[in-house]
Amino acid sequence: MTAPGMLMREQLPLNLGHRPALGQEDFLVAPCNEQAIAWLDRWPEWEPPGLVIHGPAGCGKTHLAHVWQARSQAVFLSPESLQEDEPPELLRDNSSAIIENADRVVGSAARERTLLHLYNILGERRGSLLLTAVTPVAGWQTELPDLRSRIAALPAVDVGAPDDPLIGAVLVKMFSDRQLRVGQDVIAYLLTHMERSFSAARRIVAALDSRALAAKRRITVPFVAEVLDGR
Repeated sequence: MTAPGMLMREQLPLNLGHRPALGQEDFLVAPCNEQAIAWLDRWPEWEPPGLVIHGPAGCGKTHLAHVWQARSQAVFLSPESLQEDEPPELLRDNSSAIIENADRVVGSAARERTLLHLYNILGERRGSLLLTAVTPVAGWQTELPDLRSRIAALPAVDVGAPDDPLIGAVLVKMFSDRQLRVGQDVIAYLLTHMERSFSAARRIVAALDSRALAAKRRITVPFVAEVLDGR
């Protein structure tokens, strides 16, 4: 709900590709993520049947994984789950899987064995595997040679940290999703006072929406400064 008295002001013009995601949200195509998006669009014509997406925290890897999940119906798995259950139990009837923070699998014999088994089962099911990680595959200290060779054979794409135009576009969209339209000056101020990540943008927009509604105030630069300063 828009806060009382909220002005409908000119939004920041941003020349980025915009397209519907396959889940509930939209996503924006930018130089930092276009290669990863092109690979996701290519599915299920992946050869070999897997992909590694790596990049810094907050760059949008999880969002991209959810976009692919909506198409593939893949099961989401964590590194910890690979140590607790057997691959058939993890996959159930699924023929595709996503492992987030896959670089945390390496170095653990139990997790590596499970991942290798899971990889082989997906191959038998003619399924697909998406791995996300912070570090590139070349830096993974994989102990099992068979697992190392399989992961090394997967295509790997880098998602860079979002730049100002992309973060600005994301902020505009997040405000719009909450029926809040703010001025270009607010977006410009946020870009110079916030962490460059999608998670930070999400937290800040939610906080501004909540505070503005409670205080019945417009979202202006002075108001944003108060919220960011914790006042």
